[in-house]
Amino acid sequence: MKAFILDRYKKKSALRLGDMPAPEVRDHDVLVKIHAAALNLLDAKVRDGEFKLILPNRFPLVLGHDVAGVVVQVGSKVRRFKPGDEVYARPRDGRVGTLAAQIAIDETDVALKPRNLSMVEAASIPLVGLTAWQVLVERASLKKGQKVLIHAGSGGVGTFAIQLAKQLGATVATTTSTSNVDLVKNLGADVVIDYKKDDFSKLLSGYDVVLNSLDQATLEKSIGVLKPGSKLISISGPPDVAFAKSVGLNWFLQQVMRLLSLGIRRKAKRRGIDYSFVFMHAHGEQLSKITALIESGVIRPVVDRVFPFLETNEAMAYLETGRAKGKIVIEVE
Repeated sequence: MKAFILDRYKKKSALRLGDMPAPEVRDHDVLVKIHAAALNLLDAKVRDGEFKLILPNRFPLVLGHDVAGVVVQVGSKVRRFKPGDEVYARPRDGRVGTLAAQIAIDETDVALKPRNLSMVEAASIPLVGLTAWQVLVERASLKKGQKVLIHAGSGGVGTFAIQLAKQLGATVATTTSTSNVDLVKNLGADVVIDYKKDDFSKLLSGYDVVLNSLDQATLEKSIGVLKPGSKLISISGPPDVAFAKSVGLNWFLQQVMRLLSLGIRRKAKRRGIDYSFVFMHAHGEQLSKITALIESGVIRPVVDRVFPFLETNEAMAYLETGRAKGKIVIEVE
């Protein structure tokens, strides 16, 4: 089958269009004919080798962490899906590869596609939707009446997280650039900080949760807007020892993660704030809950640009400009 292939880790390198063997369909797998696949910064970071210590991959590797398509075959023990089902998913680590014609996915990672979305729209959801869910619902236990700061509100995770936080009943602040102020307001943000004009740390205080997806400096400044007993949650690092244990890293790598996060954990603890790192994981059941929210009209996808499959490298280059509003999607079929 045709796929865009990574032969070795190399920063800013182009992916190679070539042929890969058809996926092996295990007993609990569904084989999906891919109609659309979305890009994420995670794809660029994997390509650059940033996660090679915690996400060991075998080459040649097909990138891609978001998919929407049609089930064409199921494994012998699959009970939840059948050929012809329209589905979407974030395949689990170690089995990614949506920049291709087909992919085999464990059925527990898959959900039925929202009926009110196109394949392109559906492909934009899984990774960012699950990230927002696992931060705000699972880790933060965000409740009605609480206040949350979501950084980079116009990005893929931000556009989804704003809508989810509003559905949970929170007051939402976000940071964005001047050109995206109207977008995040329309998504439900109550307080919008134009980072080109203002410093969020001087304008916000008394917050219960921060979702950080930006750099270390922003992470540290975010401590100042939180009240004691609150939660500082980062999806951009540094990873902590709890994460290392959760993914089964060895003792040495656990100590590496402990040292990497020591500075921010100490600064947060001095203010009575809990710091944690979230690296989202595949979860079909959570994705089904997200499907219900989308079908009810509570959450809508935000797609910036759609590229044809043969222009996947151009799409990757656009992703890395950081200018996308929402998600970048590859139309495969």
